[in-house]
Amino acid sequence: MKRLVIVIVAFAFGLASCALSKSSVNAAQVQSALDIMVQEDFASLKGKKIGLISNHSALDRQSRNILDLMQASKNVQLVAVFAPEHGFYGKADEKIKNTKDEKTGMMIYSLYDDTRVPTKEELKGIDTLVFDIQDIGARFYTYTSTMAMCMKTAAENNIEFIVFDRPNPITGLRVDGPIQDEDLYKKFTGYFPQPIIHGMTIGELAKMFNEYYGIQCKLTVVEMKGWKRNMFFDETGMPWINPSPNIRNVTQEILYPAIALTEAGESNISVGRGTDSPFEVLGAPWIDADKLVQEMKSRNIPGVDFVAIHFTPTESKFKGELCHGFKVILTDRNLFDTIGLGFNLLAALCKVGGDTYKLEPNRGLVGSRDVIERIKKGEPIETIRSSYAKQLDEFIKARNNFIIYKN
Repeated sequence: MKRLVIVIVAFAFGLASCALSKSSVNAAQVQSALDIMVQEDFASLKGKKIGLISNHSALDRQSRNILDLMQASKNVQLVAVFAPEHGFYGKADEKIKNTKDEKTGMMIYSLYDDTRVPTKEELKGIDTLVFDIQDIGARFYTYTSTMAMCMKTAAENNIEFIVFDRPNPITGLRVDGPIQDEDLYKKFTGYFPQPIIHGMTIGELAKMFNEYYGIQCKLTVVEMKGWKRNMFFDETGMPWINPSPNIRNVTQEILYPAIALTEAGESNISVGRGTDSPFEVLGAPWIDADKLVQEMKSRNIPGVDFVAIHFTPTESKFKGELCHGFKVILTDRNLFDTIGLGFNLLAALCKVGGDTYKLEPNRGLVGSRDVIERIKKGEPIETIRSSYAKQLDEFIKARNNFIIYKN
Protein backbone atom coordinates (compact mmCIF):
# COMPACT_ATOMS: atom_id res chain seq x y z
CA MET A 1 0.00 0.00 0.00
CA LYS A 2 2.93 2.34 0.70
CA ARG A 3 4.02 1.93 -2.91
CA LEU A 4 0.46 2.73 -4.08
CA VAL A 5 0.41 6.04 -2.21
CA ILE A 6 3.79 7.04 -3.61
CA VAL A 7 2.72 6.20 -7.16
CA ILE A 8 -0.49 8.23 -6.80
CA VAL A 9 1.32 11.30 -5.48
CA ALA A 10 4.26 11.28 -7.84
CA PHE A 11 2.58 10.25 -11.06
CA ALA A 12 -0.98 11.49 -10.72
CA PHE A 13 -2.06 10.53 -14.21
CA GLY A 14 0.74 8.66 -15.86
CA LEU A 15 3.28 11.45 -16.16
CA ALA A 16 6.16 9.40 -14.86
CA SER A 17 8.26 10.38 -17.86
CA CYS A 18 8.20 14.08 -16.89
CA ALA A 19 11.34 14.91 -14.91
CA LEU A 20 11.12 17.70 -12.33
CA SER A 21 14.25 19.40 -13.59
CA LYS A 22 15.06 22.87 -14.79
CA SER A 23 16.66 21.45 -17.90
CA SER A 24 13.22 20.72 -19.35
CA VAL A 25 11.95 24.26 -18.78
CA ASN A 26 11.82 26.98 -21.38
CA ALA A 27 10.50 29.85 -19.28
CA ALA A 28 10.45 32.34 -22.15
CA GLN A 29 7.60 30.43 -23.80
CA VAL A 30 5.12 30.63 -20.91
CA GLN A 31 2.25 33.01 -21.53
CA SER A 32 -0.71 33.40 -19.22
CA ALA A 33 -4.20 33.71 -20.65
CA LEU A 34 -3.99 37.44 -19.92
CA ASP A 35 -0.87 37.72 -22.09
CA ILE A 36 -2.74 36.06 -24.94
CA MET A 37 -5.79 38.28 -24.49
CA VAL A 38 -3.60 41.41 -24.47
CA GLN A 39 -2.03 40.36 -27.79
CA GLU A 40 -5.48 40.42 -29.38
CA ASP A 41 -6.50 43.56 -27.43
CA PHE A 42 -9.30 41.54 -25.77
CA ALA A 43 -11.06 41.20 -29.14
CA SER A 44 -13.04 38.14 -27.99
CA LEU A 45 -14.64 40.27 -25.25
CA LYS A 46 -15.95 42.88 -27.68
CA GLY A 47 -19.66 43.51 -27.20
CA LYS A 48 -19.76 41.86 -23.76
CA LYS A 49 -20.60 43.75 -20.58
CA ILE A 50 -17.88 42.67 -18.21
CA GLY A 51 -17.76 42.13 -14.48
CA LEU A 52 -14.12 41.49 -13.53
CA ILE A 53 -13.29 39.20 -10.58
CA SER A 54 -9.61 39.78 -9.94
CA ASN A 55 -6.90 41.31 -7.80
CA HIS A 56 -3.31 42.55 -7.87
CA SER A 57 -1.99 39.11 -8.93
CA ALA A 58 -3.47 39.36 -12.45
CA LEU A 59 -0.36 40.64 -14.22
CA ASP A 60 0.84 40.23 -17.78
CA ARG A 61 4.50 39.57 -18.59
CA GLN A 62 5.22 43.31 -18.45
CA SER A 63 3.81 43.44 -14.88
CA ARG A 64 0.74 45.38 -15.99
CA ASN A 65 -2.46 44.71 -14.06
CA ILE A 66 -5.57 43.43 -15.82
CA LEU A 67 -7.72 46.36 -14.63
CA ASP A 68 -5.42 48.91 -16.27
CA LEU A 69 -5.18 46.80 -19.43
CA MET A 70 -8.94 46.39 -19.72
CA GLN A 71 -9.56 50.06 -19.08
CA ALA A 72 -7.14 50.92 -21.89
CA SER A 73 -8.75 48.58 -24.43
CA LYS A 74 -11.39 49.81 -26.87
CA ASN A 75 -12.84 46.29 -26.93
CA VAL A 76 -13.69 46.03 -23.22
CA GLN A 77 -16.85 47.44 -21.70
CA LEU A 78 -16.08 47.12 -17.99
CA VAL A 79 -19.15 47.48 -15.77
CA ALA A 80 -17.87 46.46 -12.32
CA VAL A 81 -14.89 44.95 -10.47
CA PHE A 82 -15.07 42.35 -7.70
CA ALA A 83 -12.23 41.53 -5.29
CA PRO A 84 -11.61 38.32 -3.26
CA GLU A 85 -10.08 37.84 0.20
CA HIS A 86 -7.22 40.31 0.85
CA GLY A 87 -8.87 42.88 -1.43
CA PHE A 88 -8.03 44.02 -4.93
CA TYR A 89 -4.57 45.20 -3.86
CA GLY A 90 -3.76 42.02 -1.90
CA LYS A 91 -2.70 43.76 1.30
CA ALA A 92 -5.56 43.22 3.75
CA ASP A 93 -5.84 40.38 6.29
CA GLU A 94 -9.35 41.20 7.45
CA LYS A 95 -12.81 41.66 5.95
CA ILE A 96 -12.91 44.12 3.06
CA LYS A 97 -15.43 46.86 2.33
CA ASN A 98 -16.43 48.13 -1.11
CA THR A 99 -13.92 50.69 -2.36
CA LYS A 100 -13.21 52.86 -5.38
CA ASP A 101 -9.99 52.40 -7.34
CA GLU A 102 -8.21 55.75 -7.20
CA LYS A 103 -6.42 55.26 -10.52
CA THR A 104 -9.37 54.18 -12.69
CA GLY A 105 -12.34 55.41 -10.67
CA MET A 106 -13.94 51.95 -10.92
CA MET A 107 -16.04 50.71 -8.03
CA ILE A 108 -14.54 47.57 -6.52
CA TYR A 109 -17.08 45.36 -4.77
CA SER A 110 -15.84 43.13 -1.97
CA LEU A 111 -16.37 39.38 -2.08
CA TYR A 112 -14.91 39.05 1.42
CA ASP A 113 -17.35 40.88 3.65
CA ASP A 114 -20.94 40.05 4.59
CA THR A 115 -21.36 38.45 1.17
CA ARG A 116 -18.96 36.18 -0.73
CA VAL A 117 -20.63 36.53 -4.15
CA PRO A 118 -21.83 39.47 -6.27
CA THR A 119 -25.33 40.64 -5.33
CA LYS A 120 -28.12 40.97 -7.90
CA GLU A 121 -27.78 44.74 -7.61
CA GLU A 122 -24.04 44.57 -8.32
CA LEU A 123 -24.64 42.28 -11.30
CA LYS A 124 -26.98 44.72 -13.03
CA GLY A 125 -25.83 45.45 -16.59
CA ILE A 126 -23.33 42.52 -16.59
CA ASP A 127 -23.63 39.62 -19.04
CA THR A 128 -20.12 38.16 -18.58
CA LEU A 129 -17.93 37.57 -15.52
CA VAL A 130 -14.17 37.31 -16.15
CA PHE A 131 -12.06 35.61 -13.46
CA ASP A 132 -8.28 36.14 -13.31
CA ILE A 133 -6.53 35.43 -9.99
CA GLN A 134 -3.30 33.57 -9.22
CA ASP A 135 -3.96 30.46 -7.10
CA ILE A 136 -1.25 28.56 -5.20
CA GLY A 137 -2.47 24.97 -5.50
CA ALA A 138 -3.90 24.25 -2.02
CA ARG A 139 -7.53 23.35 -1.24
CA PHE A 140 -7.88 25.88 1.57
CA TYR A 141 -6.40 28.85 -0.31
CA THR A 142 -9.71 30.65 -0.71
CA TYR A 143 -9.49 32.07 -4.23
CA THR A 144 -10.76 28.79 -5.70
CA SER A 145 -13.81 28.86 -3.42
CA THR A 146 -14.51 32.42 -4.56
CA MET A 147 -14.37 31.18 -8.15
CA ALA A 148 -16.70 28.25 -7.45
CA MET A 149 -19.29 30.43 -5.71
CA CYS A 150 -19.16 33.08 -8.44
CA MET A 151 -19.57 30.38 -11.11
CA LYS A 152 -22.68 29.17 -9.27
CA THR A 153 -23.99 32.75 -9.14
CA ALA A 154 -23.30 33.11 -12.87
CA ALA A 155 -25.30 29.95 -13.61
CA GLU A 156 -28.22 31.18 -11.50
CA ASN A 157 -28.27 34.52 -13.32
CA ASN A 158 -27.63 33.27 -16.89
CA ILE A 159 -24.27 35.07 -17.01
CA GLU A 160 -21.31 33.79 -19.03
CA PHE A 161 -18.18 32.94 -16.99
CA ILE A 162 -14.68 33.24 -18.50
CA VAL A 163 -11.55 32.08 -16.67
CA PHE A 164 -8.13 33.41 -17.67
CA ASP A 165 -5.85 30.51 -16.80
CA ARG A 166 -2.65 30.76 -14.77
CA PRO A 167 -0.02 28.22 -13.60
CA ASN A 168 -0.26 26.05 -10.54
CA PRO A 169 2.88 27.52 -8.94
CA ILE A 170 3.86 24.35 -7.03
CA THR A 171 3.65 22.26 -10.25
CA GLY A 172 0.71 20.44 -11.74
CA LEU A 173 1.96 16.96 -10.83
CA ARG A 174 1.44 16.66 -7.09
CA VAL A 175 -1.93 15.40 -5.87
CA ASP A 176 -2.22 14.28 -2.26
CA GLY A 177 -4.12 14.49 0.98
CA PRO A 178 -7.51 13.28 2.20
CA ILE A 179 -10.72 14.38 0.49
CA GLN A 180 -12.62 16.49 3.01
CA ASP A 181 -15.56 15.06 4.97
CA GLU A 182 -19.06 15.76 3.66
CA ASP A 183 -19.89 18.23 6.44
CA LEU A 184 -16.95 20.35 5.24
CA TYR A 185 -18.26 20.70 1.67
CA LYS A 186 -19.29 24.22 0.58
CA LYS A 187 -16.95 25.78 3.16
CA PHE A 188 -14.79 28.74 2.22
CA THR A 189 -11.66 26.66 2.83
CA GLY A 190 -12.79 23.97 0.38
CA TYR A 191 -16.00 24.44 -1.57
CA PHE A 192 -15.97 21.14 -3.47
CA PRO A 193 -14.41 17.75 -2.50
CA GLN A 194 -10.70 17.72 -3.26
CA PRO A 195 -7.41 16.74 -1.61
CA ILE A 196 -5.11 19.20 0.15
CA ILE A 197 -2.98 19.65 -2.99
CA HIS A 198 -4.87 19.13 -6.25
CA GLY A 199 -2.22 19.56 -8.96
CA MET A 200 -4.53 21.60 -11.20
CA THR A 201 -4.55 25.07 -12.71
CA ILE A 202 -7.35 27.48 -11.91
CA GLY A 203 -8.83 26.82 -15.37
CA GLU A 204 -8.72 23.06 -14.95
CA LEU A 205 -10.42 23.40 -11.57
CA ALA A 206 -13.11 25.57 -13.15
CA LYS A 207 -13.85 22.85 -15.72
CA MET A 208 -14.06 20.21 -12.99
CA PHE A 209 -16.26 22.39 -10.78
CA ASN A 210 -18.56 23.11 -13.70
CA GLU A 211 -18.97 19.62 -15.15
CA TYR A 212 -18.10 17.08 -12.45
CA TYR A 213 -19.62 19.00 -9.53
CA GLY A 214 -22.57 20.21 -11.56
CA ILE A 215 -22.48 24.02 -11.60
CA GLN A 216 -23.31 24.04 -15.32
CA CYS A 217 -22.65 27.70 -16.05
CA LYS A 218 -21.70 28.86 -19.55
CA LEU A 219 -17.95 28.45 -19.03
CA THR A 220 -14.98 29.35 -21.21
CA VAL A 221 -11.37 28.76 -20.13
CA VAL A 222 -8.77 30.84 -21.96
CA GLU A 223 -5.70 28.61 -21.96
CA MET A 224 -2.04 29.46 -21.35
CA LYS A 225 0.73 28.74 -23.82
CA GLY A 226 4.04 27.09 -23.01
CA TRP A 227 3.27 25.97 -19.46
CA LYS A 228 4.47 22.50 -18.48
CA ARG A 229 3.19 20.58 -15.49
CA ASN A 230 6.65 20.17 -13.95
CA MET A 231 7.24 23.94 -13.66
CA PHE A 232 7.45 25.77 -10.38
CA PHE A 233 6.38 29.38 -10.66
CA ASP A 234 9.92 30.75 -10.79
CA GLU A 235 10.54 28.58 -13.87
CA THR A 236 7.76 30.21 -15.90
CA GLY A 237 9.45 33.55 -16.53
CA MET A 238 6.30 35.29 -15.32
CA PRO A 239 6.66 38.28 -12.95
CA TRP A 240 6.38 37.54 -9.24
CA ILE A 241 3.91 39.34 -7.01
CA ASN A 242 2.82 38.17 -3.56
CA PRO A 243 -0.53 36.42 -4.22
CA SER A 244 -1.54 37.23 -0.64
CA PRO A 245 0.15 39.21 2.16
CA ASN A 246 1.93 36.25 3.77
CA ILE A 247 3.04 34.38 0.64
CA ARG A 248 6.19 36.21 -0.42
CA ASN A 249 8.23 33.73 -2.45
CA VAL A 250 7.99 30.37 -4.17
CA THR A 251 9.46 28.52 -1.18
CA GLN A 252 6.57 29.76 0.95
CA GLU A 253 4.10 28.65 -1.74
CA ILE A 254 5.62 25.17 -1.67
CA LEU A 255 5.61 24.92 2.13
CA TYR A 256 2.22 26.56 2.67
CA PRO A 257 -0.04 23.48 2.15
CA ALA A 258 1.93 21.61 4.83
CA ILE A 259 2.63 24.32 7.41
CA ALA A 260 -0.86 25.86 7.16
CA LEU A 261 -2.40 22.57 8.36
CA THR A 262 -1.46 23.67 11.90
CA GLU A 263 -2.90 27.19 11.90
CA ALA A 264 -6.69 26.94 12.30
CA GLY A 265 -8.23 29.89 14.11
CA GLU A 266 -8.49 28.13 17.49
CA SER A 267 -5.14 26.36 17.18
CA ASN A 268 -2.28 27.53 19.39
CA ILE A 269 0.52 27.68 16.82
CA SER A 270 2.13 30.60 14.99
CA VAL A 271 3.17 29.92 11.40
CA GLY A 272 5.17 33.13 11.23
CA ARG A 273 2.49 35.64 10.31
CA GLY A 274 3.91 38.91 11.52
CA THR A 275 7.50 37.86 10.78
CA ASP A 276 9.74 38.13 7.72
CA SER A 277 9.32 34.41 6.98
CA PRO A 278 5.67 33.31 7.17
CA PHE A 279 5.18 29.59 6.48
CA GLU A 280 8.93 29.04 6.74
CA VAL A 281 8.85 29.27 10.54
CA LEU A 282 6.59 27.74 13.16
CA GLY A 283 6.44 28.08 16.91
CA ALA A 284 4.58 28.98 20.09
CA PRO A 285 5.48 30.24 23.58
CA TRP A 286 4.87 26.75 25.03
CA ILE A 287 7.10 24.77 22.61
CA ASP A 288 10.53 23.38 23.51
CA ALA A 289 12.32 24.27 20.26
CA ASP A 290 15.17 21.78 20.63
CA LYS A 291 12.81 18.88 21.37
CA LEU A 292 10.59 19.73 18.41
CA VAL A 293 13.55 20.02 16.03
CA GLN A 294 14.97 16.73 17.26
CA GLU A 295 11.60 15.05 16.75
CA MET A 296 11.16 16.48 13.24
CA LYS A 297 14.67 15.51 12.18
CA SER A 298 14.11 11.94 13.41
CA ARG A 299 11.22 11.57 10.98
CA ASN A 300 13.47 11.90 7.90
CA ILE A 301 11.04 13.90 5.77
CA PRO A 302 12.30 14.18 2.17
CA GLY A 303 13.45 17.58 0.92
CA VAL A 304 13.48 19.52 4.19
CA ASP A 305 15.60 20.15 7.27
CA PHE A 306 14.92 22.06 10.50
CA VAL A 307 16.82 24.50 12.70
CA ALA A 308 15.69 25.77 16.09
CA ILE A 309 14.70 29.45 16.23
CA HIS A 310 12.96 31.95 18.50
CA PHE A 311 10.80 34.74 17.09
CA THR A 312 8.28 37.37 18.16
CA PRO A 313 5.38 38.02 15.76
CA THR A 314 4.48 41.67 15.26
CA GLU A 315 0.89 40.76 14.36
CA SER A 316 -1.55 37.84 14.22
CA LYS A 317 -1.30 34.90 16.61
CA PHE A 318 0.99 35.44 19.64
CA LYS A 319 1.56 39.07 18.68
CA GLY A 320 4.36 40.48 20.86
CA GLU A 321 5.09 37.12 22.52
CA LEU A 322 8.34 35.19 22.21
CA CYS A 323 7.74 31.96 20.30
CA HIS A 324 10.02 28.93 20.19
CA GLY A 325 10.10 26.51 17.29
CA PHE A 326 11.91 25.94 14.02
CA LYS A 327 12.68 27.28 10.59
CA VAL A 328 12.05 24.87 7.70
CA ILE A 329 14.93 24.66 5.25
CA LEU A 330 13.75 23.47 1.84
CA THR A 331 16.73 21.43 0.70
CA ASP A 332 15.22 19.82 -2.41
CA ARG A 333 11.84 20.98 -3.65
CA ASN A 334 11.65 18.17 -6.20
CA LEU A 335 11.89 15.53 -3.46
CA PHE A 336 9.77 17.47 -0.98
CA ASP A 337 6.80 15.53 0.41
CA THR A 338 4.07 18.07 1.21
CA ILE A 339 1.68 15.80 3.10
CA GLY A 340 4.56 13.95 4.71
CA LEU A 341 5.69 17.22 6.29
CA GLY A 342 2.18 18.30 7.24
CA PHE A 343 1.11 15.08 8.93
CA ASN A 344 4.48 14.47 10.60
CA LEU A 345 4.37 18.02 11.94
CA LEU A 346 0.91 17.52 13.45
CA ALA A 347 2.04 14.23 14.99
CA ALA A 348 5.26 15.77 16.33
CA LEU A 349 3.36 18.66 17.94
CA CYS A 350 1.06 16.13 19.64
CA LYS A 351 4.05 14.18 20.91
CA VAL A 352 6.12 17.14 22.09
CA GLY A 353 3.23 19.29 23.27
CA GLY A 354 1.03 16.63 24.83
CA ASP A 355 -2.30 18.01 26.04
CA THR A 356 -1.08 21.57 25.47
CA TYR A 357 -1.26 21.31 21.70
CA LYS A 358 -4.72 21.85 20.18
CA LEU A 359 -4.99 19.42 17.27
CA GLU A 360 -8.77 19.20 16.82
CA PRO A 361 -9.30 22.76 15.47
CA ASN A 362 -7.20 21.84 12.44
CA ARG A 363 -9.71 19.27 11.19
CA GLY A 364 -11.20 21.82 8.79
CA LEU A 365 -7.80 22.27 7.13
CA VAL A 366 -6.79 18.60 7.17
CA GLY A 367 -10.30 17.81 5.94
CA SER A 368 -10.78 14.45 7.67
CA ARG A 369 -11.88 13.55 11.19
CA ASP A 370 -10.52 10.06 10.62
CA VAL A 371 -7.05 11.42 9.86
CA ILE A 372 -7.16 13.65 12.96
CA GLU A 373 -8.12 10.67 15.14
CA ARG A 374 -5.38 8.52 13.63
CA ILE A 375 -2.79 11.22 14.31
CA LYS A 376 -4.04 11.47 17.92
CA LYS A 377 -3.58 7.71 18.32
CA GLY A 378 -0.02 7.93 17.03
CA GLU A 379 -0.53 5.69 13.98
CA PRO A 380 2.39 5.58 11.52
CA ILE A 381 2.10 8.32 8.90
CA GLU A 382 2.23 5.85 6.01
CA THR A 383 -0.67 3.91 7.55
CA ILE A 384 -2.65 7.13 7.78
CA ARG A 385 -1.91 7.97 4.16
CA SER A 386 -2.93 4.51 3.04
CA SER A 387 -6.28 4.96 4.78
CA TYR A 388 -7.47 7.51 2.21
CA ALA A 389 -5.65 6.16 -0.86
CA LYS A 390 -8.83 4.78 -2.45
CA GLN A 391 -10.66 8.13 -2.18
CA LEU A 392 -7.63 9.95 -3.51
CA ASP A 393 -7.36 7.57 -6.46
CA GLU A 394 -11.04 8.19 -7.29
CA PHE A 395 -10.46 11.95 -7.25
CA ILE A 396 -7.43 11.59 -9.52
CA LYS A 397 -9.39 9.52 -12.04
CA ALA A 398 -12.10 12.21 -12.15
CA ARG A 399 -9.54 15.00 -12.23
CA ASN A 400 -7.79 13.53 -15.24
CA ASN A 401 -10.85 14.22 -17.39
CA PHE A 402 -10.34 17.95 -16.94
CA ILE A 403 -6.60 18.24 -17.48
CA ILE A 404 -5.81 20.79 -20.21
CA TYR A 405 -2.00 20.68 -20.22
CA LYS A 406 -0.75 17.14 -20.76
CA ASN A 407 2.98 17.72 -21.26
